[in-house]
Amino acid sequence: VKPTILNNVPVGSSAWCEEIFGPVLCVRTFKTEEEAVRLANDSPYGLGHAVLSADEARADRVAAQLDAGNVWVNCNQALWAQTPFGGWKASGFGFEYGEAGLHEYLRHKTVTSARQPGYSWKAYHG
Repeated sequence: VKPTILNNVPVGSSAWCEEIFGPVLCVRTFKTEEEAVRLANDSPYGLGHAVLSADEARADRVAAQLDAGNVWVNCNQALWAQTPFGGWKASGFGFEYGEAGLHEYLRHKTVTSARQPGYSWKAYHG
């Protein structure tokens, strides 16, 4: 598949709303920073966002508002084994890499037992 840039994609279109895994970039213009954040977050998905800006403070401010498991500032797809990678909302199940990724391989269990005869839950129900 050739790399493709889709310009001024309608907000309600599947190209805008769905995760496209491939060399495809959807581009839209915006008038304010608030509008840009709203457009980026208006999705059931949240795998990753990239913020590109010469204004470092602005880039950091926008990155903090984006609703995604991964946000890259002035770079894209930079991944390290020590840092968690995963999506929010409908993007994926859990995280991989880093300590958070290791927790995906653990099975937690809680066992509660009343060892004394005559134990009653009444103590918790007034």
